[in-house]
Amino acid sequence: MDAELPQETPEVLPITATFTPQTLALGSLVIALLLVFLFFISKKSTKSKGNTFLLVGPVDSGKTTIFCQLISGQSPSTQTSMQPNSSILTLSSNKTIQITDIPGHPRLRNQFEEYLPTTRAIGFVVDANTVSRNALAVAEHLHMVLHALTSLPPSQAQPALVIIAHKADLFKTSSASNTSPSTLAINRVKSVLERELEKRRAFQVGGVNIEGLGEEGERSDMGGLECGEKEGSTFKFDEWEGGEISFVATSTSPKSSEKASSEPGIGPLEEWLDDNM
Repeated sequence: MDAELPQETPEVLPITATFTPQTLALGSLVIALLLVFLFFISKKSTKSKGNTFLLVGPVDSGKTTIFCQLISGQSPSTQTSMQPNSSILTLSSNKTIQITDIPGHPRLRNQFEEYLPTTRAIGFVVDANTVSRNALAVAEHLHMVLHALTSLPPSQAQPALVIIAHKADLFKTSSASNTSPSTLAINRVKSVLERELEKRRAFQVGGVNIEGLGEEGERSDMGGLECGEKEGSTFKFDEWEGGEISFVATSTSPKSSEKASSEPGIGPLEEWLDDNM
């Protein structure tokens, strides 16, 4: 009977022996790519936009009227709001959003900043018929909004901004003019506010306090008016460094009005919301 041979014990290599320079480099590359992927996923999640549409603007600009038109299609008599109004709005695209009307009183208007973390878009309402005589106060209010938007942390997505030239139906055009009331309203609001915001920017550049340009409680350290790098350039909405600013014109006619077919109503704003919310 043959003698049984002793069984050999397999050689166990230390784990470090399997790590060649090539495998170490490959492993480092895989880990780096994984970290980059997780970073962008986290950043995208942090910057996810909310679903709130804020209506802001001076007192008597028509914010609450627009709010009611969007929600119910009616244009009831309204009073100056002293607290935010909120409701759910379903767009024509069947998307549901939150719409919030912020009071325009000087001591309450900065409440909009509390809603910015969940805000996807802001509508700044201007009475196109009175903007010339109220230019200083309207520009001050808009300056607050521009400052707030440009002061958001990098981790927060910046809401879209639309300036609403309201009461465009009150503009009268001559029979010889081919310019629509809506275009006239937008052009007036745009030119008046650009002029006033340029004054404010010029005062800041010159190191002059701008408190005298606005109403009580205005901050003199507000920024947000950066626009253009060329020498002698003036403030232009189309060149604002904070992002794109849209303009739409709306009228006082509710959806159910017989006049609504010949006037813009709030249709242009509803279309803008469909595209930007």
